[in-house]
Amino acid sequence: MTDPLSRTTESAQADAVLIAASLDDPERFAALFDRHAPTIHQYVARRLGRDAADDVTAETFLIAFRIRARYDSGRAAVRPWLHGIAAKLISRHRREEVKALRLLARTGHDPVAESWTDSADDRVVAQAASRPLAKALAKLSEGDRHALLLAAWADFRYQEIAEALDIPVGTVRSRLNRARKKMRAATSAHSPLNESFEPHASEGGLA
Repeated sequence: MTDPLSRTTESAQADAVLIAASLDDPERFAALFDRHAPTIHQYVARRLGRDAADDVTAETFLIAFRIRARYDSGRAAVRPWLHGIAAKLISRHRREEVKALRLLARTGHDPVAESWTDSADDRVVAQAASRPLAKALAKLSEGDRHALLLAAWADFRYQEIAEALDIPVGTVRSRLNRARKKMRAATSAHSPLNESFEPHASEGGLA
């Protein structure tokens, strides 16, 4: 059986080769879009809703294409690079995001929250937990919210979050620890949504 880490490494190397090849043959970059756009779109949709996700995803890859010559092939993977670009674009919508979270905290309903869980059964739990969750997310600083949601919704490890946000790993740890404490205080300790904000299991002693 192939080691999952080996598959990830092979995929990252393939992405780096693809980006390098696209410098001479720009059409090769389309394969990178096909491979990663669905993941970027899903993440942005969770943050801003599906309508905004279409535009942000398209702009993310447009920017990535324009700056592809500056891509560091020594990176562990291309996903943090793409999510980092998307995070900067999401920051332009931070007022809309916070406004939507506050609306959800007050009313218990918002279309964006419908994408927080994948199954109808989970949405029953989400409906009960979403109001305090949204209130707590709205109160986080932008940097803490980026770090927390990259961990929870992009399933990023500490190093990947650091690469995406261009900050030291120590800063990632501080942001996540601070954000998780606030989320635990605001939501039930037994809520599946709350558990999703825990760090990736493979981080071991970093938690």
